[in-house]
Amino acid sequence: MHQTPNPFRLNVGFLINQPVGYNRDFPIEAPYYHIPPDLDLYEISGSVKITRTSQGLLAEVKLHAVSPAECVRCLDNFNQYLNAEFAELYAFSNKSNPGVEFLLPEDGRIDLSSLVREYMLLDVPIKTLCRPDCKGLCPICGENQNDSICQHDDEAIDPRLAKLKSIYDE
Repeated sequence: MHQTPNPFRLNVGFLINQPVGYNRDFPIEAPYYHIPPDLDLYEISGSVKITRTSQGLLAEVKLHAVSPAECVRCLDNFNQYLNAEFAELYAFSNKSNPGVEFLLPEDGRIDLSSLVREYMLLDVPIKTLCRPDCKGLCPICGENQNDSICQHDDEAIDPRLAKLKSIYDE
């Protein structure tokens, strides 16, 4: 898919000379964006509210996107819906804010891509499922049990365990 311009790179330099408390909303809409090294986002929507504070510019971000995923039970590909909501301060200088993580670049353009990547990846579940009631793969033939129900004969029983099966059947 064709890479769109970076929707997370914002020109906020004009806010530096505004009074404390002034804010501006930046809508974010993009059909697709790849955040290196490994995150593909589709149907990106949301907003970024930038507020001028005495220490710098506060970015409050709310985003929704879709990312391709693979179900851990049936191995089908599906769309994983992701949400990110976070706030970060871009300080004017280190001197007034010791220990601040982000400084406002001299050109007045901030790039939220790395933060968006981190927060979107935090929203990815550890166990990605195509749906909560996913039946997974058949342990005998490997068919997707969501699509069809397998009709297998009893699998071959290890002769050493055959006596246990007869006890279980009683």
